[in-house]
Amino acid sequence: VILMLSVSEFFGIVIYIYYNDHVPPHFHAEYAEHEALFLIDTLEMYHGELPRRARSLVFEWASLHRSELWADWERARKGLPLEPIAPLE
Repeated sequence: VILMLSVSEFFGIVIYIYYNDHVPPHFHAEYAEHEALFLIDTLEMYHGELPRRARSLVFEWASLHRSELWADWERARKGLPLEPIAPLE
């Protein structure tokens, strides 16, 4: 079982980081029936699909919170509790 934890939610989009997830460092974004993975390093969507508007909202949010995403990625790798990240407003 891979544990995942929601770190943020905004405009119907839920952001997850999974414990013991594979590299490269990334996060998951879910919107309705869509899911995509984004690299923390470049914020490039590298797997899955999101509607264009949701994708741009995720990019905007992640560009504001990249250091917090890195910190949560590191915490997840160590099995530590993740910190919530402020939603996009």
